[in-house]
Amino acid sequence: MLTSRPYILEDEVDFLHNYYERLVVQEVYDQSERVQQGDRDFLADVACVALNRLPPRYIRHDVDMTFFMSPQDMVEIANKVSQAVKDALHYVESRERGEEVRLPSVDVSLISTRGDKPAKASKTAAPEKSESPKPAKAPAKTKTPKKKT
Repeated sequence: MLTSRPYILEDEVDFLHNYYERLVVQEVYDQSERVQQGDRDFLADVACVALNRLPPRYIRHDVDMTFFMSPQDMVEIANKVSQAVKDALHYVESRERGEEVRLPSVDVSLISTRGDKPAKASKTAAPEKSESPKPAKAPAKTKTPKKKT
């Protein structure tokens, strides 16, 4: 222990949160008339399903994350949050009606589709063919040292 101060959980947890929690709750509110009318249980169910479809990003302050994001990153996050909430709304409402429904697969990696990031070249990709083929080089001969007689 670095300090002699006793550790009290209630004092320590409130300043940590998942960056997506507030975004998801706001998006659920924006997309659901039922939530706008005050159905908190429905809000919680939909938010939990949506949050489980997004990668956790625990931070102390929202500025910790937004400071390092480009406008393109923010748009991508907003789109992924919106889609996760849309899927979660459909899922929860379908389950309430007793329907068997599956959530579509989701790519939880954010900022993975940025166009300004260079694509990694595949090691198994065939080399591009040029219009004028170049002759193959002969392998270099290795020289063996001469023996002194």
